Amino acid sequence: MKRLILATRNAGKITELHAILADAGLDLDLVGADAYPHIPDVRETGVTFAENALLKAHALARATGLPAVADDSGLCVDVLGGAPGIFSARWSGAHGDDTANLNLLLAQLGDIADEHRGAYFACAAALALPDGTERVVEGRLNGTLRHAPSGGYGFGYDPILQPEGETRTCAELTPAEKNAISHRGKAFRALVPVVRELVG
Repeated sequence: MKRLILATRNAGKITELHAILADAGLDLDLVGADAYPHIPDVRETGVTFAENALLKAHALARATGLPAVADDSGLCVDVLGGAPGIFSARWSGAHGDDTANLNLLLAQLGDIADEHRGAYFACAAALALPDGTERVVEGRLNGTLRHAPSGGYGFGYDPILQPEGETRTCAELTPAEKNAISHRGKAFRALVPVVRELVG
């Protein structure tokens, strides 16, 4: 069985991509970065989601000699010109402090009326082969930002983004409901034909 490595230590992401590949009839041995603990994490120095995804995928493909998938994602707010964007995880200064990031963003948007609170989650997913071949696909989940967080599922900015056509936030959707419409789910599903073509 051909092995494909996903540049993450998040078991949920691995499960999500595995299910999408399996649904498409692709029988691959999908493993996460934890399978290669000697490989250091890659610094995300790109200025777009696609650049960061490619940096991670190429680094992993070179280090392991295997085809590698990586993704990068974040929240893009219309009135902030697409910010926080690639800085979503460290918007408040501390990387990965979801509560601080969320509170800072809500404070910045405090005076913004509902009709101007458009935003979307964006995800770029990249596949890189050891020979340098690369492909990138993207997924997006459009919505509007609530004035206060709501819901206990998800993470990051999920409690304040209400997807188009929904009355609930991403954090009020079950994991299965969110995966069906999420930016990452869309990007991973768009990656299926690429994986089929380049990995088999």
